[in-house]
Amino acid sequence: MATTAELFEEPFVADEYIERLAWRTPGGGSRGGEAFDPKRLLEEFVNHIQELQVMDERIQRKVEKLEQQCQKEAKEFAKKVQELQKSNQVAFQHFQELDEHISYVATKVCHLGDQLEGVNTPRQRAVEAQKLMKYFNEFSEVKSKIASKYHDLECQLIQEFTSAQRRGEISRMREVAAVLLHFKGYSHCVDVYIKQCQEGAFLRNDVFEDAAILCQRVNKQVGEVFSNPETVLAKLIQNIFEVKLQSYVKDQLEEHRKSDAEQYLKNLYDLYTRTTNLSSKLMEFNLGTDKQTFLSKLIKSIFISYLENYIEVEIGYLKSRSAMILQRYYDSKNHQKRSIGTGGIQDLKERIRQRTNLPLGPSIDTHGETFLSQEVVVNLLQETKQAFERCHRLSDPSDLPKNAFRIFSMLVDFLCTEHIDYALETGLAGIPSSDSKNANLYFLDVVHQANTIFHLFDKQFNDHLMPLISSSPKLSECLQKKKDIIEQMEVKLDMGIDRTLNCMIGQMKHILAAEQKKTDFKPEDENNVLIQYTNACVKVCSYVRKQVEKIRKSMDGKNVDTVLMEFGVRFHRLIYEHLQQYSYSCMGGMLAICDVAEYRKCAKDFKIALVLQLFDTLHALCNLLVVAPDNLKQVCSGEQLANLDKNILHSFVQLRVDYRSARLARHFS
Repeated sequence: MATTAELFEEPFVADEYIERLAWRTPGGGSRGGEAFDPKRLLEEFVNHIQELQVMDERIQRKVEKLEQQCQKEAKEFAKKVQELQKSNQVAFQHFQELDEHISYVATKVCHLGDQLEGVNTPRQRAVEAQKLMKYFNEFSEVKSKIASKYHDLECQLIQEFTSAQRRGEISRMREVAAVLLHFKGYSHCVDVYIKQCQEGAFLRNDVFEDAAILCQRVNKQVGEVFSNPETVLAKLIQNIFEVKLQSYVKDQLEEHRKSDAEQYLKNLYDLYTRTTNLSSKLMEFNLGTDKQTFLSKLIKSIFISYLENYIEVEIGYLKSRSAMILQRYYDSKNHQKRSIGTGGIQDLKERIRQRTNLPLGPSIDTHGETFLSQEVVVNLLQETKQAFERCHRLSDPSDLPKNAFRIFSMLVDFLCTEHIDYALETGLAGIPSSDSKNANLYFLDVVHQANTIFHLFDKQFNDHLMPLISSSPKLSECLQKKKDIIEQMEVKLDMGIDRTLNCMIGQMKHILAAEQKKTDFKPEDENNVLIQYTNACVKVCSYVRKQVEKIRKSMDGKNVDTVLMEFGVRFHRLIYEHLQQYSYSCMGGMLAICDVAEYRKCAKDFKIALVLQLFDTLHALCNLLVVAPDNLKQVCSGEQLANLDKNILHSFVQLRVDYRSARLARHFS
């Protein structure tokens, strides 16, 4: 068995165990040249198996004994654990009681400690402060020496930087700046650099161009000297704006601020424009994160005191300047401007005149003066255009539409109301009554000039005002104001044109009354009539042609046709009624036809189909004065007369000297 036990070596491997057993058995292997004996080896294996079985039984008995002993000890241990648990519970109860007692005592101790600390802390602090004061007092002299040395060294470095800058030694400037970066005086170094950069930089008259050139030069250099070039460049620009530009702007503006509004506004616009242009150039440089805001604040700091009340200055100047332009014009005409009254009787007269087109009160002799001046209009529009440009540049975006509307209102007041409307009122008052003889009609000249001015006014409205108000509520307000003023003037223009046409017809009546004789259409000698048309016809046609030409020159667009059609209709009515006043012999009727033919030729100049048609019909009616009695019905049923009222036809037939003859009456009935 001992031998068997020796074979069990750790770690146990069955193959090795069999090998070792075979090796130890005589004849079990080739050891020492022995011959292999399988029987002996088998016998050895059988014996060894029996030994192992005996060993197994012995070990099994031992295991069972140990298990019984373990179970017994486990029961004893469990009993002991139960006893310990009971003891632990008792101890835990005692611990809780002790803990409560300790907490109570601790509370008392903390309270006492707080009281002691409240008394001791101030005293302790005072003692520590006293010690610290004594400690610092020992180092006061040393500290002052250090500060003095620090200051001296800092000054020497700044002086060295200054000298290097003057010599143009970029590398030395960079070295000194790098050392000063850790000193408190680094900002002073930057200030010295900025100050020396500006020496000799502003020698020309154009401070803005000088500033741009300076910043361009420094921008190339500052990155080679400083570790934070964008900060240094921004500080230089800030210094230029707050010192150089602000001083320059103040000198330029304060000189004229109270004495010369025109020059003040021009300078303000010019300086602000040049400053913003400079700002646009500086946007190319690296000035930090939000350079747009930075530059905007600098511009605002310079101009804020001037921009706050800009529009009031603008409106005040525009008002006085416009009034002066108008007054200078009226003075050049030796004209004392009439007061156009409002309210009461004047309003009543205006309403009556609009409804009846009657001239109320004596007419005014304007001596051919329209009181409209192209030069005045151009000057007023030019002043307003400049005001719009300044408004666009100088107004805050939120105030731009409101300010532009105020400027537009000034233009309406002085150009439309004080100049055009006044000229229209004066022109209306200068139109003579329709029964005046040899009247000079100048209102069409007023119309012509007013139309030209309206076009200029409308062009400025679209070109200069619209861009400023197009996206704001002020757009509708401006459009309505423009519409109202134009409609108001159109009413007066229409009224003046209507009264002028009445005067033209009145002049033609005077010509006809003076030149037309009854014997023209009932000559004493029917066989001795040599003229083709009467003298009255010649003069009327000459007068009409002149008026047609004048109307064409005075009007534009569809207005020409509208006025000519109205004039042509009245011209036709005048001739129609004029012909109704006479009796016609056969030869006289022929002469009337010749006259109407000439009138019709004159009507062709109108180039209005309706007017020509009216005179064609009138010419056909005049044929009734000469047609043979037997042919009257045939003529009346012709193309041009078939649709006319029979009374009209009858009225012309009645003008024949032979109308009362039985034969004629019978044929026409």
